[in-house]
Amino acid sequence: MFFKQYYLGCLAHASYLIGDEGSHTAVVVDPQRDVEQYLEDAAHHGLDIRYVFLTHFHADFLAGHLELRDRVGATICLGARAQADYAFRPFGDGDTLELGSVRLQVLETPGHTPESICILVYDLARDATAPYAVLTGDTLFIGDVGRPDLLASIGLSAEELAGMLYDSLHSKLLALPDATLVYPAHGAGSMCGKNLSSDTVSTLGQQRRYNYALQPMSREDFIRLVTADQPEAPPYFAYDALLNRQERQTLERALQQELKPLSLDEVLRLMNAGAQVLDVREAADFEGAHLAGSLNIGLGGSYATWAGTLLERDKPVVLIAAPGREYEAAMRLGRIGFDIVAGYLEGGMQALEKRPELLRRTLRITAPALAELLASPAPPLVLDVRTPREWQEKHIEGSHNLPLNRLRERLAEIPRDRLVVVHCASGYRSAIAVSLLERHGLTQLADLVGGFAAWEASQLATVHG
Repeated sequence: MFFKQYYLGCLAHASYLIGDEGSHTAVVVDPQRDVEQYLEDAAHHGLDIRYVFLTHFHADFLAGHLELRDRVGATICLGARAQADYAFRPFGDGDTLELGSVRLQVLETPGHTPESICILVYDLARDATAPYAVLTGDTLFIGDVGRPDLLASIGLSAEELAGMLYDSLHSKLLALPDATLVYPAHGAGSMCGKNLSSDTVSTLGQQRRYNYALQPMSREDFIRLVTADQPEAPPYFAYDALLNRQERQTLERALQQELKPLSLDEVLRLMNAGAQVLDVREAADFEGAHLAGSLNIGLGGSYATWAGTLLERDKPVVLIAAPGREYEAAMRLGRIGFDIVAGYLEGGMQALEKRPELLRRTLRITAPALAELLASPAPPLVLDVRTPREWQEKHIEGSHNLPLNRLRERLAEIPRDRLVVVHCASGYRSAIAVSLLERHGLTQLADLVGGFAAWEASQLATVHG
């Protein structure tokens, strides 16, 4: 048996290539939309990808099932409860797929979504009676279970789905041997749960012992536990969950249309017509000089998640990137189904060398300098754009907490007659926030270099609660 996990850190997403080297057949489970790595590895190991499984209709990314179907003719496989616009092979509870000495057996595990499945993986050459692993999708994570409250589950309440999840865990997964390896579809950083581990594999025995949601409790207590304190889901989740059910263009075709070099005049014309200009450079480069009215979301952080949160899907996007990184910027938007790129500024920021009137710079301030300003007769407002949970744990005294995902709708809370110093944990979100505020006409802005981590490293005072 060939078995490989692929982990995409920016989306905290795990996918799998499983093959039988005797029959040269393989299956991909929960693929990301850019599928080259699966094709390359399959070719290297002499495998033919004949099937692609989705454990459910993912909400946080657009899966690559149509890409694999169109590239290599793979049959799409879904749980029997799934409904989709494209042809697929339904798998009910207990149904199996034989790939030579590899057997895949489907368990229907509704809860995260109604159509969710888990997949038992048997290496028949090793042990034909006990599964080698279980691919748990978003039903069971390392340290957590799938959230039951996403908009992907329209028509069922979070409490109803949580009850289904309890039944699926206790009647299906917890009945498996302790030695069974657990391979989920997500890890730490995903919005699909609230307590995901940074580990990407565990055993069922370890999860039975340490996962808070698998401890002995009544069905009612479980429902209360897993529906409480879930992180707010980004608005694009419902869009991606729907798009994963639909026939749509492939990533390859989308990128062929999107990767067009644009002159500065063409970019300005698109901006005047309502296009969104997305600068994907790192914060220090952006704040040193940028095109007025552009939004900064750097490729070095949770780029796709924040782009999906802050960009409008019905308006085209023009990219500004360091030369050579335009493809990456467009492709990573494509991973969440945002095929809305109109092109990129040819030459990047060098195109603005002779147009200084179009440039803006962002004031950057160090933690010690901010502390001095806060002690002055006219202190700035400190705007903390971290989550409420982060702010409650520890914050700068007197700071105003306004989470980045709520910033645009709560602009009225931010004064325009005094300096506003923005910070987050490390500087990634605050750079996004400052660029967003500037787009909405605020001018007295500064970004705290290094964020709250730099404040603490300077041994400056913090408060709790």
